[in-house]
Amino acid sequence: MPKKKAGKLVPIGKRIKKVRTQKKITFDRMANETGLSIDYLKKIEAGDTIPPVGTLLQISRALDIDSEFFLKEDSSIQEKRAKAHTKRTDNYAYTTLTPGAENKHMKAFLIKIEALQEHKGVGYQHDGEEFIYVLSGNIEVAVGDHINTLKKDESLHFNSGIKHKLKNIGKKNAELVVVVYSP
Repeated sequence: MPKKKAGKLVPIGKRIKKVRTQKKITFDRMANETGLSIDYLKKIEAGDTIPPVGTLLQISRALDIDSEFFLKEDSSIQEKRAKAHTKRTDNYAYTTLTPGAENKHMKAFLIKIEALQEHKGVGYQHDGEEFIYVLSGNIEVAVGDHINTLKKDESLHFNSGIKHKLKNIGKKNAELVVVVYSP
């Protein structure tokens, strides 16, 4: 469960910053370990952007901590988090489907992307594989330069080491199950 401070959830960015500074890891090192820009990492720590699952996996690997430290949340926190995504215009919310999967290589998430929206920021890239199954809506998954179009009940399995990005190309919200395998 994420740490609470005076009854409030400590934002992911503040938790990342705390671990990074405790371990004396510089932004340069984080950028080299994750492939993310220093500006983007600073925005995450400042709470200006909420990172997607793939980015959290990269950051947790760079910090040498289990990603569950960032991803484990109860349902009331998940609802607040989904609203925070909308307020921050990330247009992306996720819920872990594998609580207690600490120290496991595979994790599953329920992902919601608002109608006609895409992930904001950088493309995502992390060691391993990813499997996407569309529960509702129409999405576009860019894997490198290749564009995949998926609709309800369709799936895609790809090398997540290749930069990838999701986009909802439909007029309705999209909901998907994403399974991430990290070696």
